[in-house]
Amino acid sequence: MVIRAAQDVRTAATTVLGPYLESPVDGTVVVVQHAGAAKGKAVLELARRAKALEIGCTKLTRPDERADFVRAEVRSNGGRISGDALAVLMDAVGSDLRELAGVAAQLVSDSGGDVNIDMVRAFHKGRAEVTGFAVSDLAVVGRSGPALEALRFALSVGVPHVVIADALADGVRSVARVWSAGRGSEYELAKRLGMPPWKVKRAGSQGRGWSELGLRQALGVVATLNADVKGAAVDPAFALEQAVRRIGTARGSR
Repeated sequence: MVIRAAQDVRTAATTVLGPYLESPVDGTVVVVQHAGAAKGKAVLELARRAKALEIGCTKLTRPDERADFVRAEVRSNGGRISGDALAVLMDAVGSDLRELAGVAAQLVSDSGGDVNIDMVRAFHKGRAEVTGFAVSDLAVVGRSGPALEALRFALSVGVPHVVIADALADGVRSVARVWSAGRGSEYELAKRLGMPPWKVKRAGSQGRGWSELGLRQALGVVATLNADVKGAAVDPAFALEQAVRRIGTARGSR
């Protein structure tokens, strides 16, 4: 029996739940998932008094932590994954750890152990191409036409305006941070900037052709876009199109 979001269980329900935790029926396992905060603490204390096995799971908030999680999942399933394949996988799947774990296991099973970028793209064909990150990757290298096509496709399949705007902002900021960090290996820069090496490598490649003036302009574009997609603009889709065009123009500024 799995009790999800146990922090939302009402205190009165603990009188019913208590006996199940203290002396579960033979052959039965009770799993309690709790956020760990003060809310619903009575359930957590009840499980601890029953001497339940407690497994702490720290919330993963940074991209590099999720990347390490995926690598560990791939390894635990007997495989390995390249850095570029990992980047595409995370862009395609997102931040849901359960989905990332499931996809990692499936890819290892299908590949025989060696997960590469071509396999990830084939596995997520039609999905990775419509994320906000796909729009961002095209926009920051100056490919405004393909970026606008990707944007319209993403909007047509329901990718939220805010998600695309966040991806554009992340792309521009990543390029700006790596561009301004100076020289160094991707691993040195990753440690200094607090970014995963694969992201440093990608941003470094995307940063070719940018100038300081252009990056300043692009940062202003994504800052304005953030407000536009959250209500400042009458038409958030048009605001996104304008932002993609302006990022392309900024890349050519000297």
